[in-house]
Amino acid sequence: MQIHNLFDLGWTHYFQSQLDLASLESQLPFRVVSVQRNLIDCIGLDRDYQQKHLHLSTYYWRDKPPEEHPTIGDWILLKLDFQPLHILERKSLIKRRSAGRESSIQLIAANIDTLFIVTSCNAEFSINRIERYLSIAAESSIHCVVVLTKVDLCADTIPYLEAVSHSHPELPVELVNATDASTLSILKNWIKPGQTVALLGSSGVGKSTLINGLKGSQEQTTAAIRENDSKGRHTTTSRSLHDLPGGGLLLDTPGMRELQIVDSEEGIKATFADIDILAKKCRFKNCQHTTEPGCAIIEEIKAGRLEQRRLDNYHTLLSEQTRNNESLAERRSNDRALGRFYKNTLKTVRKFKSRE
Repeated sequence: MQIHNLFDLGWTHYFQSQLDLASLESQLPFRVVSVQRNLIDCIGLDRDYQQKHLHLSTYYWRDKPPEEHPTIGDWILLKLDFQPLHILERKSLIKRRSAGRESSIQLIAANIDTLFIVTSCNAEFSINRIERYLSIAAESSIHCVVVLTKVDLCADTIPYLEAVSHSHPELPVELVNATDASTLSILKNWIKPGQTVALLGSSGVGKSTLINGLKGSQEQTTAAIRENDSKGRHTTTSRSLHDLPGGGLLLDTPGMRELQIVDSEEGIKATFADIDILAKKCRFKNCQHTTEPGCAIIEEIKAGRLEQRRLDNYHTLLSEQTRNNESLAERRSNDRALGRFYKNTLKTVRKFKSRE
C-alpha cells in the first residue's frame, strides 16, 4: 500500500478533532491495515512525512477488554518512537459475539463508511442474512449496498432483485460479474478517495474476486464453490485493507455465515423501522405480536401488507440480541469478580511478604 498523506488512509476531521495542538506535535496517527493473532500491521507517516509500515504486538492491550483491543480500520496514536498510546474514538464499528460457546466480543472492523453486503444469485442468497448484516451496520449508521454476484451463472436475476426491493425498497442493489472487471465500474461509484468500504458475506460469494477486479491485480486467493449447495471455501483467513488505484480503501473479511448479533438493538429497530412504528400502535405496550388482541402488526399481516417472514426474522434477531447481551453481561461480571479476586490475592501475598 502506497500513501502520500493521511487522507489516503481515510483520515478525516472526525479523527483530527480528537487531537489538540500538543498531540499533533508529539504523536503520530497510524491506521491498522491487517490483524493477525499476535500482531497488527499499521501504516502511517513518520515525523518527516515519510510512509512507515509497523508491526505492533497485541501485548500492549493485553489487560484491556476485547472491545478495547485494536481491530482493522482503527486509528492508533503512537509516540514519536512508535510506541502505542491509545486508540482514537471510532466512527463506526462492526462486531459480533464470538462463535462457539465462549461469550465474548469479536471485533470485525472499525471506521467503515460503506458496507458492501455481498451475496450470490444462487442457493446461497438469503434475505434473512442480508437483514442481519443491515442491523449490525445500522447500529453504527454505516451506509449499505447489496452486491449480487455470479450473475453470469444465473438465468434470471429478477427474483433476487425483487426479494431485496420488496422488503427494502430504498436499499441500493448492484448486479456484477466479479470475474469480469468491466462490470465492476458501477461499484467504483460507491468508493470515493479517502473512504473505507468493507465487504461482508459468506465464503464463496466472490469478495476476494471483487477486490482483485477492482484493484486490477491478483492479490487475493480465490476458490470455486461447491456445486451441490453453492457454499464456498474459506480462502481469506484474516482481515486486510487494500488501497485502490483511483483512491479509496477496500476491507476484505473472512467468509462468515454465522454473524451472531450483539449490542445492536437500535440497529435492528432501524432495519425493521416499519415494524417498530407499527408496534407503537398496539393496544398493549408489552405486546409480543403473536396472538394478542389489538395487535397492529398482526392486522397488517392479515391484510397482506406485511410479510410473516419479516416479522419472524425481526423476532429472531431481537431474541438473539437479548440472549447474547445477557451472556456477555454475565461474562463481564465474572471477569470483574475474577479480577478483584486476583488483586486481593496479590495484596495478601505482598502483605505477608512485608512481615517476613
